[in-house]
Amino acid sequence: MIELDFSDRTHDKQSMSFDDKRFLNILERGIRVNDGHYEMPITFKGSEPTLPNIKAQSIHRFNHLRKRLRNDARYRNDYFKSMDDLITKGFAEKVQPSQSDNEGHVWYIPHHGVYHPQKPEKVRVVFDCSSRVRGESLNDYLLQDPDSTNSLVGVLCRFRQKPIAVVCDIEQMFVQFKVITEHRDYLKFLWLDNYEDLSKELCEHRMNVHLFGAASYPGCTNFGLKQLANDYEAHFGSEVSNFIRRDFYVDDGLKSLSNVAESVNLIHGGCTNPCQVLRTF
Repeated sequence: MIELDFSDRTHDKQSMSFDDKRFLNILERGIRVNDGHYEMPITFKGSEPTLPNIKAQSIHRFNHLRKRLRNDARYRNDYFKSMDDLITKGFAEKVQPSQSDNEGHVWYIPHHGVYHPQKPEKVRVVFDCSSRVRGESLNDYLLQDPDSTNSLVGVLCRFRQKPIAVVCDIEQMFVQFKVITEHRDYLKFLWLDNYEDLSKELCEHRMNVHLFGAASYPGCTNFGLKQLANDYEAHFGSEVSNFIRRDFYVDDGLKSLSNVAESVNLIHGGCTNPCQVLRTF
């Protein structure tokens, strides 16, 4: 009954809406592996949109952030540390002048920082894809996913079936799936290079990864994770791939097994390095 009531959602295209089918078709045709990461296109509702130039408005909005950075030393330190981390790890990049000629296919995304109650020493930089300029936002042009996240109730019920528990999560999953190069100018943002001089001219940057705040993000992430399970099933075995496909809720994996030997075998998954499959990207 658990399997019947809480089975995973499947992509049955016969029962999907037109937008759901288009979303999956875009990812199926466009996904590729580059430098050890999956890259996927942005799932636009139609063709690549031509958008108004909102750089002036973005500068105006950034000046509000600049004011807070000036007035709050702790916030400034933590904000620069988080931004430097994004850029150093390749999740974002500074845009060179030769890369700035993609007129019309550019959008500037405002950002701000928030503190998590359980991690007060770190600012999380939030990119607001729903922010409106001239009545438009980036999310207006994006398709949402066909609700491909595994049922939380199903994952939890299956987790309680057997006596031995295995729990894991995917480190920094929210910045692991990259955007194809052709679409990255839609994810531009303004930032400073100089921590000590906040009066310096702003520099253009852009995200290289799918953004957590984008309407298409949950679907792209789930699609990429299950694509990983499919692509590496022959190498790591069906037990590992089924674990990723059926027993993950977003980035958290929950699995119960009959005995310790089965649990160790799943964790190693035939790898020299335990859970290597979960670190492939």
